[in-house]
Amino acid sequence: MSKAPIVELPRSVDPNKLAEQNTTLEGVIPFKGLSRFREAVPGLPEDGECSVKLSFYRDGERRRIVSGELSAPVILECQRCMGDMQVTLESRFDLGLVISDEQAQRLPKALEPFLVEDFNADLWAMVEDELLLVLPPFPLHEREECPAKEDLEALEVPEATEEPETEQRKENPFSVLAGLKTTKH
Repeated sequence: MSKAPIVELPRSVDPNKLAEQNTTLEGVIPFKGLSRFREAVPGLPEDGECSVKLSFYRDGERRRIVSGELSAPVILECQRCMGDMQVTLESRFDLGLVISDEQAQRLPKALEPFLVEDFNADLWAMVEDELLLVLPPFPLHEREECPAKEDLEALEVPEATEEPETEQRKENPFSVLAGLKTTKH
């Protein structure tokens, strides 16, 4: 059995119509169409893409909702060793479709607002926003996998050994003050 070909998601859709029809869109968005993301992640391959699944529906209170999942394999620069590291950015999100700031303020805390104008939603901008939100601010290899592991270990200060109990404790310099506290003037 052959898999269906992976389709590119449309840039613009009518989310209200899709929510009324309980529609799920599944496909990819090419990195070359995400200019802000390409600026944030230098060296993205031109042929790279983000896999996306978006479900449009109405909730119990008749709000229009988009639930989405995305996955994007990227190469980031480890801030510890400055080497390349393969990372898959993943996100699950729930957005409330709104047409005004007042509507956005009335959304429950579990929903982030997504402003829709003139029955159009830019799906690529929606996904690009989510990708930027899950982008780690300081990407790092796992410590054990980092090529700079040996350098890090060389720079670490060895942990202090416990003091032997036979050593006398140093006299507290403030113990004199305790005696002053009990004398009356």
